Amino acid sequence: MLYTVGEMARLADLPASTLRYYDQEGLLPFVERSKGGIRMFSEADYSTLMVIDCLKKSGLSIKEIRAFMALAQEGDSSLKERLAMFQKRREAVKEQIQELERTLDLLNYKCWYYETAVQAGSEAAVQGLCQEEIPQEFKEARASLNLKNH
Repeated sequence: MLYTVGEMARLADLPASTLRYYDQEGLLPFVERSKGGIRMFSEADYSTLMVIDCLKKSGLSIKEIRAFMALAQEGDSSLKERLAMFQKRREAVKEQIQELERTLDLLNYKCWYYETAVQAGSEAAVQGLCQEEIPQEFKEARASLNLKNH
């Protein structure tokens, strides 16, 4: 079965304009065209679009994704290069996740800080707490705010 841009956009949960942009940028050389020139996507194109979306979300540029698509079109001769690309992206995403976890920890600490200050009616009540009085889950985030801990 073939799908129009709009239909595939709904299935892939992507804006139709994104699919058109990807096509204009050469990321979708596999997409068929109807006699009238309308882009027509097959069911197999869906998984490729999901990989492109994954690569984009992982931080690759359109240029880098285009290079990946060119490698994919080479077939088995580029398997090692494609594997290396995905391994590199996986490590980069793991690093991003760790950074986001540290960010979330600090946000959680600051939420606790302000909730406690609001309850007490003053920031001074929280600022005066010693390290032992800080809940365990917030100690590392609080310590990260001190220059001497870096």
